[in-house]
Amino acid sequence: MNAITWATFEPLLPEMLLVCTGLVLIGLDLFAEKTRELLPWLTVLGCVTVLGMVLGERNVSAFGGMFLTDSYGVFFKVISLLSVIMATLMGEHYRRVHGLRHGEYYALMVFAATGMLIMASAGDLMVLYLGLELMALSIYCLVGMNKREAVSAEAAIKYFLMGVFASAIMLFGMSLVYGLTGSTSIAEIARFTARTGLAENPALLAALGLMIAAFCFKVAVAPFHFWTPDVYEGAPTMVTAFMSVGPKAAGFAVFGRVLVSGFPELQPHWGSLLAILALLTMAVGNITALVQTSIKRMLAYSAIAHAGYSLLGVLAGTADGLSATMSYLLIYGFMNMGAFAILVLLSSRGGHHESLDDYRGLAKNHPLAAVLMLIFMFSLTGIPPTAGFIGKFYLLRAALGAGYTGTVIGAVIFSAISA
Repeated sequence: MNAITWATFEPLLPEMLLVCTGLVLIGLDLFAEKTRELLPWLTVLGCVTVLGMVLGERNVSAFGGMFLTDSYGVFFKVISLLSVIMATLMGEHYRRVHGLRHGEYYALMVFAATGMLIMASAGDLMVLYLGLELMALSIYCLVGMNKREAVSAEAAIKYFLMGVFASAIMLFGMSLVYGLTGSTSIAEIARFTARTGLAENPALLAALGLMIAAFCFKVAVAPFHFWTPDVYEGAPTMVTAFMSVGPKAAGFAVFGRVLVSGFPELQPHWGSLLAILALLTMAVGNITALVQTSIKRMLAYSAIAHAGYSLLGVLAGTADGLSATMSYLLIYGFMNMGAFAILVLLSSRGGHHESLDDYRGLAKNHPLAAVLMLIFMFSLTGIPPTAGFIGKFYLLRAALGAGYTGTVIGAVIFSAISA
């Protein structure tokens, strides 16, 4: 038996530091009230420190391949940490206006980030589930943290109940995979499937279908998207901004890790399924967004549509496809965070800014905010020559190269509708 030494836990240092940061934030909030004004800056300091550690990570594995540190995981960790940093800075503005407590927000944000980092490095289904539940439980609390607003509590309850159901489905699918392959290691599952010809087993296909359904819920892919508009609208604005970027990126990290690395032999099956789901998601997101009167609900349906576009790179099942999805998520993250930052800024200046009608005359009253919002929206729509257009181009090219011509044509049509 190999001895457990400090070197065994070295790949986990960023996650361990994040947990310590969260505990310190809770302790200071409870026992040192005079330091509460420092909590956002301590959060940023902790995340920046962890970001530096993540960027310096080597390609190693820990605990028999259950925890991986590779360039793929590092990319999604960077997005997750940047989303926390930006949401923390936005939250300080929002908190001052709406009078929310300090410690819970920042600590829960850090714990959610810890879950996302674990998901990005998961080499085992059980580790993946652990990270996903840590992230989900933290976000349930974040959504309902504005206790004065009934809509916030309602959104949290809806998200919690539907999230628990999705987690149960995923766990059932994972248990079936374990029963069929005798392992929860993603690499071992791929080897066993290739060696035994299990790819055509109906039970394995059903198990994978259950897992895909749960993953789709986490990233708001239709028809598992019904929670998204209500939760995005009911949650505090900075929480909505965070949810639309960090957890979504972590969810797509899971898609790539599990499907492309764990079930490559089943790519014809899950690729076709994802193509159908991508078209449905783009249709629901783009068409429904056009009739919304609430800015947050419109951005919620926009997030749904972008989940459909992001699937195009995953369904290709290639390195180029995953790279296209990763680039697109990075671009989408910055643009979406920017749009929500404008909403937070305007709400901090007073007034009601929930309906689209509330933004009439924005160019006259806040010209700089109007210009920035225009740029962010153009990029989210994919209008050339913005970064969003370039990201969509590489996604479409990856899907076309994998033979999904019909899906690409549908994506182009729905992009034109959204424009």
